[in-house]
This record gives sequence, structure tokens and C-alpha cells, in this order.
Amino acid sequence: MILFQEATQEVAEEVLSEEKTLSVIDLIVNGGTASVIIIAILFVLLFVALYIYFERVFAIKAASKIDKNFMLQIRDHVSNGKLEAAKILCAQTDSPVARLTEKGISRIGKPLEDINKAIENAGTLEVYKLEKNVSILATVAGAAPMIGFLGTVIGMIIAFHQMATSGGQAEMGQLASGIYTAMTTTVAGLVVGIIAYIGYNHLVVRTDKVVHNMEANAVEFLDLLDEPM
Repeated sequence: MILFQEATQEVAEEVLSEEKTLSVIDLIVNGGTASVIIIAILFVLLFVALYIYFERVFAIKAASKIDKNFMLQIRDHVSNGKLEAAKILCAQTDSPVARLTEKGISRIGKPLEDINKAIENAGTLEVYKLEKNVSILATVAGAAPMIGFLGTVIGMIIAFHQMATSGGQAEMGQLASGIYTAMTTTVAGLVVGIIAYIGYNHLVVRTDKVVHNMEANAVEFLDLLDEPM
């Protein structure tokens, strides 16, 4: 008899645990129209964040590739007065460093300060290209958690409104279900925000490395022009 009661209790506990288990889709759908709309917005933001991240990663990776002998060849061409050959080499190399070098070569013959200014202006444009749409990623990182929290607040308002209009007769199970379903929007917002934040910081680090490489090569080129021919 005791064994039968224990077995019955275990079966009942399993049934209750199964009843309490909800999938992610159930949590989203049961949250009401407001929850579904907010989750949909967060999914769109997640897609945008991932698209921008991977698009920028590939663009930055391509910009960081350059032949190690590039500056040596430029040095040889400039030292021998072969400026056209140096320009052709820069045109054939698709990288920010090559474009900055080409801008400097086109100014050879002018004061060194003018050449430096031209390279700085070209560098500013290259940095702008590298940072294209990265600010959107930062915006998603900040906005997604707030949008998720907005969904939770709306869900809480609806739950307490049900309690108020029911004259205190609202079932606690329904209220609790509505509340933890509404909390899913906060979780979704935090997940999207964290992904976007990590992606943004990774892109900033990668971009800084490319910018540092650009500055180093620009200084090397200016030192080349300052050497006595």
C-alpha cells in the first residue's frame, strides 16, 4: 500500500512538472499581443545586429590584408623617381593603406605639411568607411534591453489590471503565468543587447588595429619623403 502511494505521488509530480513546462514559443504566444509584437521587434533587431556584425567583420578583414612587401616596393619606386609605377602599385592594391599612400604620392612635390594634411583627410574618409553602420550596432545594444523591459512593464500593467477588475477574485495561477510570460520580453531584450554589445566592442577593437596600421604606414611614407634623395 505504501509503495502504491509513493508510486502514485511520483506519477502526480511528473504530471505536474510536465504541465508546468512551457516551450519558448508558448511563453511568447501566451504573453498576449503586446508581448508578441515586442518579441518580433527584438528578433528584427537581432537580425540587423548580426547582419551588420558579419558584414563589418568581412569588410575589416579585407581592409587589414596587405602585402608585407608593399611599402618596400613603394620605397624603391619613390627613391628611383618612378612615381607612376608607385601609383599603379597602389591602384592594384585594394586596401586603406594603399589608398592613403596613393594620395601622398599624388602630392609629391608640394610641402611635406600639405602631403601630411592630404593623407590625414584621406585617412578620415577610410576610417568612416570602416565604421559604417557600427553605430547602429551600439544603438541596438542600448535599445534592446529597454524595449524588452517595456514589454515586461506592459505585461505587469495588464496583470494588475486583471486583478483590479476581478474584484480581488483573480486566480493567482493566471496572474503568475501572465507575469513570468511578460518577463520573457526582458530576457529576450537582454540577450539581444548582450549580443549586440559584444559584437560592437569586437568591431571597435578590429577597427582600431586597422587604423593603427594605417597610421604606421603613413608615418613610414612621410619619413621616406623626408629622407634626402
